[in-house]
Amino acid sequence: MLHSRLQLISKEIHIHYSSKMASLLKASSNVLQSEKLPFLSRSKTIQGVVPKKITFRLVPIALSLSTSIGTVERDLRSNSSDIAIPIMENGCTGKMGKSVIQAADSAGLYVVPVSFDAEKKSGQTVEVCGKKILVHGPSDRESILASVFQEYPNLIVVDYTVPATINDNAELYGKVGVPFVMGTTGGDRDRLYKTVEESKVYAVISPQMGKQVVAFLAAMEIMAEQFPGAFSGYSLQVMESHQAGKLDTSGTAKAIISCFQKLGVSFDMDQIQMLRDPKQQIEMVGVPEEHLSGHAFHLYHLTSPDQTVSFEFQHNVFGRSIYAEGTVDAILFLAKKVKSKADKRIYNMIDVL
Repeated sequence: MLHSRLQLISKEIHIHYSSKMASLLKASSNVLQSEKLPFLSRSKTIQGVVPKKITFRLVPIALSLSTSIGTVERDLRSNSSDIAIPIMENGCTGKMGKSVIQAADSAGLYVVPVSFDAEKKSGQTVEVCGKKILVHGPSDRESILASVFQEYPNLIVVDYTVPATINDNAELYGKVGVPFVMGTTGGDRDRLYKTVEESKVYAVISPQMGKQVVAFLAAMEIMAEQFPGAFSGYSLQVMESHQAGKLDTSGTAKAIISCFQKLGVSFDMDQIQMLRDPKQQIEMVGVPEEHLSGHAFHLYHLTSPDQTVSFEFQHNVFGRSIYAEGTVDAILFLAKKVKSKADKRIYNMIDVL
């Protein structure tokens, strides 16, 4: 089923992007000068053949696709009967929360003037897109959410809070019975899914909301399923760079590493090199200074046992628009599932695709 979905997606974008991909591949063929360079790790230093300076050279493909595809989707939304869907953005004080509000407002969704956040932020008023949103702390959130849900029975909650709160938040959403989109990473994921299953609320849960990145991950999963052990014996080096405020290891990196493990690669998650220092991000991977506060650069470098063959996979994202637009698509998708009273209750971004 997943394979057929990806075939449909591939057919839709192939015509528009085959020439662009060809030119990008041609450009990348000229940048393979390498030398021995330490590949840092939190646990140990690994030696490997990597580019002299890891500059993440190509224009981010995921971002390029997002721009054009998003335009088409906005045109479709303008004729949709779902454009007045009310949403409650929890975590609206954060940059991701604000980006989602901006994308939702552009799509014609209604952002209710209430949000949840940490106790220290309770009582604050956040203004985004000309809308004033009152922030409430944990102490009175159940009564507040129940009141908002009663006023807006078609409400969908969007959660971009922090890893430490997602399990309690999910329990609250389940208790009140409100559907939600969870983009927050970390937390106890097994407990999260168990909570949602038991509450029987509708939810889209995904640590990665960028649709094009999700499509890449899905392709990796298909390869791992169809060609297990294909990279047996290969060594793997992983670097992921995110803004300093991202405290946890990238969930996307972990998912892709899991695919490589199924392909026969031996790799421990604690070998992931997490870059959070702005100076290193500029000097080591070439993150533009203006995007230090919001980016996602990932590099996966595979080397054969005899060092004669190497593969590199990378995906680079500037800013947060790709995730915000994907979140809006998840909201629209979930609203339709709730309205149709679908039997399935828990979805991910593959379902949204």
